[in-house]
Amino acid sequence: MAFPTQFMEELKARVSLVDLIGRRTKLVRKGREYSGLCPFHNEKTPSFTVSEEKGFYHCFGCGANGDLIEFVKQTEGVGFPEAVERLAAIAGLQMPVQRPEEKARQQRAATLHDAMELAAKWFTAQLAGQAGGGARQYLARRQVSEGAISSFRLGYAPNSRSALKEALLARGVTEATLIEGGLVIQPDDGRETYDRFRERLMFPISDRRGRVIAFGGRALGDAPAKYLNSPETPLFHKGHVLYNMATARQKAFEIGSIIVAEGYMDVIALSDAGFSQSVAPLGTAITEDQLQILWQMAAEPIMCLDGDAAGWRAALRASERALPLLRPGYSLRFALLPEGVDPDDLIRKDGPGAMKEILDNALPLSEILWRKETEGRPVDTPERKAALEKALYGLCDAIGDPAVQNHYRNFFKERLWQSFRPKRQMPERRGGATSGSNRFGRFANQSGDSRFPVSGSLRGPSTPDGGRREELILLTVVNHPKIIENHFETLASLQLSSPQLDRLRRAIIDIATVESSLDYAGLAHHLAKRKLSEQVKGLHGATTRSLDWFADPEAAYEDALNAWLHIVARHKLEALQKELEMAERQLGENATAENLDRLKLAKKALEDASGNEANLDGFGMASGRSKNV
Repeated sequence: MAFPTQFMEELKARVSLVDLIGRRTKLVRKGREYSGLCPFHNEKTPSFTVSEEKGFYHCFGCGANGDLIEFVKQTEGVGFPEAVERLAAIAGLQMPVQRPEEKARQQRAATLHDAMELAAKWFTAQLAGQAGGGARQYLARRQVSEGAISSFRLGYAPNSRSALKEALLARGVTEATLIEGGLVIQPDDGRETYDRFRERLMFPISDRRGRVIAFGGRALGDAPAKYLNSPETPLFHKGHVLYNMATARQKAFEIGSIIVAEGYMDVIALSDAGFSQSVAPLGTAITEDQLQILWQMAAEPIMCLDGDAAGWRAALRASERALPLLRPGYSLRFALLPEGVDPDDLIRKDGPGAMKEILDNALPLSEILWRKETEGRPVDTPERKAALEKALYGLCDAIGDPAVQNHYRNFFKERLWQSFRPKRQMPERRGGATSGSNRFGRFANQSGDSRFPVSGSLRGPSTPDGGRREELILLTVVNHPKIIENHFETLASLQLSSPQLDRLRRAIIDIATVESSLDYAGLAHHLAKRKLSEQVKGLHGATTRSLDWFADPEAAYEDALNAWLHIVARHKLEALQKELEMAERQLGENATAENLDRLKLAKKALEDASGNEANLDGFGMASGRSKNV
């Protein structure tokens, strides 16, 4: 709901962000800001910053950020209205008086909540009583623990047309409320109302605050539908709710992960095995609203699906529905179980460890989409290959975020290139030598020459703008085209500062995409056709220093590749460091949520890229150089 602007401004003016956060973690003043240990993750060195002036907090470790209201939401697992209500209590402010119709709606909702809670308690009592013997036997066969039965508030609806109705009428609930809450059914022909749930194991469904808003029932006898859910009501909209959402939220915030199973029993089995950050949609394919809820809890929810055709179809539906909503840092992963097995079966048979292994090996969304279009699809003709390419790029077109879309195109482009490109043997070195010490040409006599240390270009650029390094990146590729075959996506995603060099890079990518086999001569030929020979000659002419020997076509491929990977990693690190510095400046100048997100993504990208430089142990030995080179 919306609150008056004046009320929200007064609320923020009265409640100190530093005092609020200081209740959970000790803050120390540093200049105009405060610093302390992050309350959202375990750390030994403070990385959590609070700016009272700007009304923002940010953790440079885990990325948590927000304002007063967001802090209450994240730490207490409540929604926006509840967070405002709790802050108002701290500030000593009265909540705004609402319009009469809104007040009436909330009063009706409160009455419905009371009725649903009474129904949940009544179902629980029935499970524990004499009538629930069959339901308890079913739970025992499914190995559901007493703790899970209690924490999930499982119940039983007896085989009676009016038992629940009579019990709640006796407790003061009106028949109109029972109908509105979906607990009883009003026949169209005017006959007497009757209980919706009969002879079923009952699963209370809660909202984000843990209030019961609906029920799911599993048939224990003969019934047309194995599972039956409450209908849409003023409290319950099944596309906006996830089973076990209230309990899973806090755990998801703590560990940064959320698991999406297919049904009630899967969630209960996962939670009972230690995976309490588990939820499930309510009998339908995952919706856009449910995806947004999941992304509020974790950046990459894991879809844990049964290992059968239905599970695969569910994976495909979820993947396609997620595409328009993808944004940097937010996606899905898919834990596909063995065929014919669901989480409940796997945990009972092989234990939580087997389930953890499946979750740890969850596939990224990109891999699911690739399998969707390629499995069982013949690609033995140019036309069929073109059809596959069109289908994959069609998926990319559905992605709304331009940056994510671009990376998906590069991913599919590389996979297509790897799939269609025939495997070939390494071309014979010029001069005919392919083995032994003579294969190294002019490097054979340098093995003990101390004048040739590890290339200075591997330690960093020889010019401030990294232009020399960019030249070496492309020259090494031109002289060793096999690098393109094995590292196409890396080359395709590079960002070069020189427009001329970037033009050459794009030309190499286009050539490699079309040509099925490239060696040094073949790539040179195609570059000449594009009138790029002079530029390539310029690169060769610039490489006269002995420090750049690895870029020569006669250097061993192993050395060329190691050097290339190393300088590419250095190039990316420098670019990411600049992005991080820019993001920090922008946040300092304008403390907005968008700039906080940009800083978070820049920091994560830099952390992910750090340490990816190539291992240079033995560098140069393959080209006949000394071990101490």
